[in-house]
Amino acid sequence: MNDDRLSEEERIRYARQLGEGVLTEEGQVRLRRSTALVTRVGGMGGPAAMMLAMGGIGKLIIAHGGPLESPDLNRQVLGREEGLGQPRAGQFAETLRSVSRFVEVEALDDEPDDDQALELARRCDIIVSCPPTFEERLRLNRAALAASIPLIDAAQWGLTGTLFVARPGHTACLACAYPTAPPFEKLFPVVGAISAATGSLAALEAIKILSGTGTPMWGQMWVYDGFHGRTRQFEVARRKDCICR
Repeated sequence: MNDDRLSEEERIRYARQLGEGVLTEEGQVRLRRSTALVTRVGGMGGPAAMMLAMGGIGKLIIAHGGPLESPDLNRQVLGREEGLGQPRAGQFAETLRSVSRFVEVEALDDEPDDDQALELARRCDIIVSCPPTFEERLRLNRAALAASIPLIDAAQWGLTGTLFVARPGHTACLACAYPTAPPFEKLFPVVGAISAATGSLAALEAIKILSGTGTPMWGQMWVYDGFHGRTRQFEVARRKDCICR
């Protein structure tokens, strides 16, 4: 494969997203050369990873521990009924491979600790952060800052989704918005449609950044209140005492 050009098979696959107002061929090639870490790959991370795979990213590193359980299937699009009781990471990776022969998928069956997160960040071009706990989110934020790569953080609760896009050295980071981890509600409510919508928008921001398309939401927090059908967006200020300084 010519690393500087798309193959004929790739041009056919991505024909609907190449052109004015979408991706250039050069942008599609940049996306193919890119690696993204997506963790975890459940309700939000699963749709994010799937959209990245279908959109043409070259490599995905996914991380998700534990077995697939029945309550997961109201939102975890990479899982299937026949996978219940089985480890999630491997079967989620197979689902991603099944939607695109053009993507390489590496799967980890646990969530990265501090050292692992940094090692993975140094192998990637971007992190899409979708864990349920803020301890994990802030860990990924630190890894992205240390590796000087963008972080896209997606979160959900009930019918509400949020998205934050950080550019190390230029914008606020996630710790500016959340200096300390808020209390964690283990069995928080969530509807799969808001998970998928938020994860897909996270993937869109990643595709824009990696391909050089459009204007990323650098330093912006986007909030969608699905219960009332309202959305708002605002810039997160950089804290003087934040680690992003």
